[in-house]
Amino acid sequence: MSTQLQVVERCRVFLTEQQIAMGDTINIRHYTDWSNYKRIQPYAVLFPKNTEQVSQILSICNELKQAVVPQGGMTGVAGAGIASADEIVIALDKMHKIEEIDQYASTITVQAGVTLEEVQNAARQAGLFFPVDVGGRGSCQIGGNIATNAGGLSVIRYGMMREHVLGMEVVLADGRVLNLMNKMIKSNAGYDLKQNFIGSEGTLGIVTRAVLKLSAPPSELSTCLCAFPDFLSAVHLLRRLQKNLTTPNAFEVMWNEYYQLSLSWMQNSSNPLTQPYPVYAVFDVEAPAESLENLLAEMFETGEILDAVIAQNQAQAQQLWLIRETVPAEISSTGRPLCFDISLPIGELGEFKEVCQARLDQYFPDLVSLFFGHIGDSNMHIILDLKHLPEDQLESVMTGIDDVVYGVVREFKGCISAEHGIGLLKRDYLHYSVDENTLNMMRQLKQLFDPNKILNPNKIFK
Repeated sequence: MSTQLQVVERCRVFLTEQQIAMGDTINIRHYTDWSNYKRIQPYAVLFPKNTEQVSQILSICNELKQAVVPQGGMTGVAGAGIASADEIVIALDKMHKIEEIDQYASTITVQAGVTLEEVQNAARQAGLFFPVDVGGRGSCQIGGNIATNAGGLSVIRYGMMREHVLGMEVVLADGRVLNLMNKMIKSNAGYDLKQNFIGSEGTLGIVTRAVLKLSAPPSELSTCLCAFPDFLSAVHLLRRLQKNLTTPNAFEVMWNEYYQLSLSWMQNSSNPLTQPYPVYAVFDVEAPAESLENLLAEMFETGEILDAVIAQNQAQAQQLWLIRETVPAEISSTGRPLCFDISLPIGELGEFKEVCQARLDQYFPDLVSLFFGHIGDSNMHIILDLKHLPEDQLESVMTGIDDVVYGVVREFKGCISAEHGIGLLKRDYLHYSVDENTLNMMRQLKQLFDPNKILNPNKIFK
């Protein structure tokens, strides 16, 4: 009997048939994430309903040295949730309880399989606000958001996922459960162990429950779309907003190729601006429309803003934001996206874009590269659609594109991953942003938490 089958048979003692999928009963969504990279059917998928069952599964797997891969909503684009054919998946879909909202402490306690959108809605119904927001909000799960230290649209104002995790429960590779649950903002009782698991991509432990910090909801939001002659003019607007009004709740920049493609894919949509421009920004700011209009008028006079529109109602605001959100969603659902998620000092992002696009156009003239992102927090995204490439060329072309993009990131001394994590797809380039001593310390942490290397093996580093 194979090791994998031994694990499954021993798990049948405490899991029902509905909690075990093998062969043709495995849903294809467990084959790959939104990168559509390496569509592989895992040996089995197990669906625990609580922390105790996760602990039992991991205890058995550790004893038998069987590799396991934790999966959430599979909305990642770095391959961190992709399992090989001889690995067993632990899917947290059935751990989807919202356990408590504490309005006095402004916290929400959830199981790891609750989706981000469910947390946002529950907070809203309680008169509170959970500010972490990403495009896959309806599918991504809190456990995955924690495991990747998710960022998204609101980082500029509210910070990454790490800033919103007060406590967690995590199961180690050998089945031991760490109770790190906590509702207090101030807690200096020894080492803050939860930080080791945030952003660790399921390689050190599996988060099963979490206490998340909620905020007061924003008051009056003005949504605006602006056009600029160049990237640095967009940065200048951001700094003027921060100086004269407040830090925006979100500030997203798009270059013209991205903007025009998005408009072409949006149904019944026309350009809200008068003509094409080099660079655009859509943003939300907690300020009266009149104050925003006065600031924009000053920048019109200097030529730093070429055109602008302020949403007059919620429906118009949603349409403006659709311009930013349509392209990644469309390519993820109908294409074969290759996504990059890099960060640099904000003043260098415009030059980086020009250099990177020139090299991509030189070496891959038949592919369209689209640049956009959370520029307010120095995070740029690049996306290419590889769906028309023959399967036998895919691997070599992806490697070539990776070499170009990460090579430019290295030249600019930037980071190869701002918020998507490392997974499989960025693993071979991690040393571009992290020195050898730091990598060795990461490997020592892995050895400490997972000496048998069963947890999400070969992710982050080999």
